[in-house]
Amino acid sequence: MKRAYIDIETSGWSSNYCDITVVGIGVQRGGKISIVQIVGDDICESRLTEVLEGVERIYSFNGSRFDLPFIKRRLNVDIRKMVEHKDLMYDCWKRNLKGGLKAVERRLGIKREHAEIDGFMAVRLWWRYCNDNDLDALDKLLLYNRQDVANLEELRLKLGVS
Repeated sequence: MKRAYIDIETSGWSSNYCDITVVGIGVQRGGKISIVQIVGDDICESRLTEVLEGVERIYSFNGSRFDLPFIKRRLNVDIRKMVEHKDLMYDCWKRNLKGGLKAVERRLGIKREHAEIDGFMAVRLWWRYCNDNDLDALDKLLLYNRQDVANLEELRLKLGVS
């Protein structure tokens, strides 16, 4: 089965008024995950469907309530109609692992570089990049997103979710 992992970053919390700034997708081929990050103006329906071609199941953390509805609202792409979706947050809840992804990672011993960056900081990094052409801010945002995507596989494996 060809699996993928998805996480998005946004310019704010409302899908009515805010944009998707980064779509990170880790596509598993054999034993290796290849992470693709679609950024800013490159985010579109055709690019997203191209990356997901052949994927049978996609994993997220809180994707049912945030990532996938945001993508559907802003890009008019219903990922749940394209591939089977598994939200690992609910598997965490069944094991009494509550809180955000970073809190769950800490409890399970999943390592993260730049653990001080959170969703609020990710929004601020995007705006620093846009308003000040701060390439360091963009690099940090992309690293944060990349770690979210990569850690979803480790989380899935630690939870024993197929």
